[in-house]
Amino acid sequence: MDTILERKNNKKKYLTAAVLAALILGYAAYAMITKKRAYNVAQSEITIKTVESDFFEDFMVLQARVEPMNSILVNIVEGGSVQEIFVSNGDKVTQGQPLARLYNPNTELNYMQQETAIIEQINNLNKAKLDLRNQELNLAKDLVSIEHDYQDAKNLYDLHKKLFDQEILAKNDWEKTQENFRFQKERMNIIKQSVTKEKQANQIQIGQLNQSIGIMEKSLGVLRTNKKNFLVMAPLSGRLSSFEPVLGQTYQQGQTLGKIDVMKGYKLLADVDEFYLPKVTQGQKGTVDFNGQEVAVVIAKVIPEIKGGKFQVELNFSGNEQLDLKQGLSFSVRLNLSEKTKSIVLSKGTFYQETAGKWIFVVNGNKAERRKITIGRENPLYYEITKGLQPGDKVITSTYRDYLEAEVLSIE
Repeated sequence: MDTILERKNNKKKYLTAAVLAALILGYAAYAMITKKRAYNVAQSEITIKTVESDFFEDFMVLQARVEPMNSILVNIVEGGSVQEIFVSNGDKVTQGQPLARLYNPNTELNYMQQETAIIEQINNLNKAKLDLRNQELNLAKDLVSIEHDYQDAKNLYDLHKKLFDQEILAKNDWEKTQENFRFQKERMNIIKQSVTKEKQANQIQIGQLNQSIGIMEKSLGVLRTNKKNFLVMAPLSGRLSSFEPVLGQTYQQGQTLGKIDVMKGYKLLADVDEFYLPKVTQGQKGTVDFNGQEVAVVIAKVIPEIKGGKFQVELNFSGNEQLDLKQGLSFSVRLNLSEKTKSIVLSKGTFYQETAGKWIFVVNGNKAERRKITIGRENPLYYEITKGLQPGDKVITSTYRDYLEAEVLSIE
């Protein structure tokens, strides 16, 4: 007996499969529409840094050169041509040591004529002094003679007075004796007054002559000193620099022949971009690295004159370290512009050139996604992150030039 089989209904099965396929296709289409633009990168081609919470310090790095603390110019006092050169550029010299000799025949002849004229004037003044002394001597001789006449008249007066009192001397002779004594006495008093006044007048004249002679002798001393100025000598002890005279070369009065660096301490001289002029002030501190040793420096002077877009600062070494420095050495100076503050910081990288600090790729596993950030201050080492990142985040800091349009990076 045959068995009757019931025919299966596949309509419901096909409908379910069609709905499922439509859902899959719809999801795929949605995924394709919403899928972020991705880019594959090799881990060896990128640099990954970790965001940190650390002290941020606003500082700048500038190049400074070593200069002596003090220098003095060697200037030409009397112009002339170079006749002899006694030292070389870079030599150590002592105060008063001859450096070079100049020669100017016209000036030397003029000095000789002036010296002769001054000596002649001094001789004339000394002769005038001698004449006054001789005049005083003659007055003294006259006074001695007059005092002698007075003494004779007084002795005769005393004798005749006794004789007249004894009625031995005639009255007429006594009266003559009295008259002669009176005359000699008045004569002596007048001459004494005259000699005193004459001596006072002579003393005044001699004082004036001595003053004139003193002035003349000073002028002669200055003149003879100026004659020595043809020999250029070191005004101080130190190292000679910028000294390049040539035999026969003519220098004018006041022209600089060289410079002497006083080897008693050094300073640093740096050219700074004019952008930092409002931020750099006297007293700001910094450090330099000298043979692996961190040495403290401080700004001693700010020279605000702008030349070629830069201004100069002088820095002094503020520590007591004995440093073996030499003129011309160059140092990188780390100059502190603000105090340290606790901040979220990120090491500097080339990504900033493409993003201007507005976004960055944040790494999560083997993926990196774009994220908006805000950067505040910066120094040569770090950016200060004010928004978008937290300590511990890992970010790509290398260049974004090849994937500026990417939103996700797959790190291989």
